[in-house]
Amino acid sequence: MLAALFAAELICLSVWLDTATLSNQSFLLVAIGSFGPRILRVVVVFSLLFVTFAFLRYPVIPSPGFRVRWSLLSLHAAGMLCFAGLSFLLFTRQLPPAESNLTALCWLAAGLSAIPLAAVAFLPLADWIRMIRSTGFLWVYALSTAIAVSFAGDAARLTWKPLWRLTFRLVQAMLGVFVSPVVVDPKRLIVTAPHFAVQISPECAGFEGIGLILAFGLVWLLLFRKECRFPQALLLLPAGVVFIYLLNAVRITVLLLIGNAGAPRIAAGGFHSQAGWIAFTVASLGFCFAARHVPWIAVQPGGAVPAGDRTNPTAAYLVPFLAILAAGMLATALSAGFEWLYSLRFLAAAAALWFYRDSYRTLDWRCTWRGPSAGAVLFFVWIAMDRWSSVPAGRAMPAVLAAAPAGLRIAWIGFRAIAAVVTVPIAEELAFRGFLLRRLRAADFESVKWSAVPWTALAVSSLLFGMLHGPRWPAGTLAGLLFGWLAMRWGKIGEAVAAHAAANALIAIYVLAAGQWQLW
Repeated sequence: MLAALFAAELICLSVWLDTATLSNQSFLLVAIGSFGPRILRVVVVFSLLFVTFAFLRYPVIPSPGFRVRWSLLSLHAAGMLCFAGLSFLLFTRQLPPAESNLTALCWLAAGLSAIPLAAVAFLPLADWIRMIRSTGFLWVYALSTAIAVSFAGDAARLTWKPLWRLTFRLVQAMLGVFVSPVVVDPKRLIVTAPHFAVQISPECAGFEGIGLILAFGLVWLLLFRKECRFPQALLLLPAGVVFIYLLNAVRITVLLLIGNAGAPRIAAGGFHSQAGWIAFTVASLGFCFAARHVPWIAVQPGGAVPAGDRTNPTAAYLVPFLAILAAGMLATALSAGFEWLYSLRFLAAAAALWFYRDSYRTLDWRCTWRGPSAGAVLFFVWIAMDRWSSVPAGRAMPAVLAAAPAGLRIAWIGFRAIAAVVTVPIAEELAFRGFLLRRLRAADFESVKWSAVPWTALAVSSLLFGMLHGPRWPAGTLAGLLFGWLAMRWGKIGEAVAAHAAANALIAIYVLAAGQWQLW
């Protein structure tokens, strides 16, 4: 609930306020305009790192008896109203220097005081203190990493051009192995294959990937330092930087090869948008593997665990969902505006569910009329809320699908519908209700009874589930609350799966019968 409140306020402020308008005013306002976005970035990155690794690494359990302290929340609202009023003065009017500095100080005071008021409104101060104490120096690590990541861009500009040109030369050399001739324009950094060309912009130099892998690797080594040998483990950081930098050059080379092979739309479309995240995922997995399995680095190579404790219950709940995400990333990367390989999502999830089928025997998959009935109600609510979303309504079948041969079109629609009704509900309910909902209560989530799950866990898991649905996140959050409530109320994951499947089935029928393809 606290995260949802801060996220909503942050989005509103980001849309409303433009710090660039402060560049011609008093010294204090100019400083706010220059450093405000960076400081905000530090706050966001610090919060994400601290909460994520506190959840993963430390047993932080809030005191029982959750309740919202409405008096403090009212003070938070008053502080935000004051902040909004002062923002209107600062960002819309040209004030005298002395008056603008005083207004800016009051503006900062109002905004900064509203943050702790909201924090203690949802969680007592004693719990915050206990959380900080129980996580040791995690706050120092998270803050240092956030500062380094947020201000790294200024230092990176000094090495931007050399690395940018090195990327250009690497792509030229790699491409020359596969095609000939390779024509280059060193001044504009254009690499041309016989049938396709790209211009390597500064954004393609690889700095984003380097920053991400450094942040990931630094926090990993700090939190899992007892499982690594030092100083050897520090070599993983430069190794990760070199690896992801080379992967960036490989990414551009493959993009050129795809375009040169006669698929320019795939190269410039799906592959260009997804290849960077695929490279970061590969680099991150490689970092984790080396940290856990290389004897020279890992304290217990191979992730050794005591006998009798070799199972990983988390994998059975998360792998099917992660398989859908990975397959979706791959299918999108190989698309040219339309995801013809959507069947990969279904096949990947089905394979993962079959592999872990024995792990699901302890779950209660039974359902009654309640699950499908709740799903039907959700369907009507979803359709109503879709009218309010930013997605245009009444969108017809994609032209490329409509123009495809009948057999291919039917097969694509079949896989899309089966995935929506079978594999997606099971995989998402395992991940969000089977795992996350109970994991927010205790590390040994399989021992947590559904009735013992706190409402805060339901709110957090539902919000994350809603964010998965992009511009329809309010409807997705509502769906998460409904599915979670069914599981908690009746103690069966089967009720949640049945509701999810029923809602998706009705949406599929509505899409095909009414031509509302924006829902797919």
